Amino acid sequence: MSTPAVRITGLTKLYPVHLRRQKVVAVRDLNLDVPEGQVYGLLGPNGSGKSTTLKILLGLVTATHGKTEIFGEDSRDYHSHRDVGFLPENPYFYKFLTADETIRFYGKICGMSGKALTAKVSELLALVGLEDARHRRVGGFSKGMLQRIGLAQALVQDPRLLVLDEPTAGVDPLGSRQIRDLILEMKRRGKTVLLTSHLLEQVQEVCDRVGIMSRGVMLREGTLGELITVGGQTEYLVENAPDGLQEKIARLVAESGAKLVETRKPQRTLEKVFLEAIENAQK
Repeated sequence: MSTPAVRITGLTKLYPVHLRRQKVVAVRDLNLDVPEGQVYGLLGPNGSGKSTTLKILLGLVTATHGKTEIFGEDSRDYHSHRDVGFLPENPYFYKFLTADETIRFYGKICGMSGKALTAKVSELLALVGLEDARHRRVGGFSKGMLQRIGLAQALVQDPRLLVLDEPTAGVDPLGSRQIRDLILEMKRRGKTVLLTSHLLEQVQEVCDRVGIMSRGVMLREGTLGELITVGGQTEYLVENAPDGLQEKIARLVAESGAKLVETRKPQRTLEKVFLEAIENAQK
């Protein structure tokens, strides 16, 4: 069996509350594997332990108990972070730098220079759709643009693992869709993505596996198909149905002893209607 991109074993994090001489449990006995090349979504309400888990994995917070590994290496060793790109929930960038200068700055931190760095800057700005804004100062960027420049900086060293903390938080539906498309493109390129979110529909569109957390505990975990499939039920989608077919189906169901629970017309989500209208208007 291949080594997972991320392995978390028995992870626990306690925060002391000094005035009360008590401890708050942020994460309790968490076990998690993220297969390489997949998109994994950690779901949960605010305060469920998602961000704390990511911070421990990235070495920003020390665990109370347990072990975290990145591609088989102990994540407490900074060498394990060489193949990791990180986008925090609220990234901060120097407002006086342009998009080009921002990516160039992070590229230099990663040891890049010269023509290779210039080519990488152009490649990443094109990837995240900010070519036209490359000479604009990031202080004037919208929330969606800031998230996309954040994705670009996370990709500057071409990491194998992307860690994204609430990548679409505070972003409008169109910007959110652009970020989802970027995540799917990263998956197509063979990268592993570990993200947190509380937006269920967005996670359903991009994730291969999902873990649901609450109060620091993993409640459910598995592939998306395993979690959303309803046992004992089957749906049939029929196109160009002739007149009378619905009545025939209802009669067959009744004759078989089963129960026809519902018939309905297919619907789209409001988000899809909104995005379609906006995108068509921009053509």
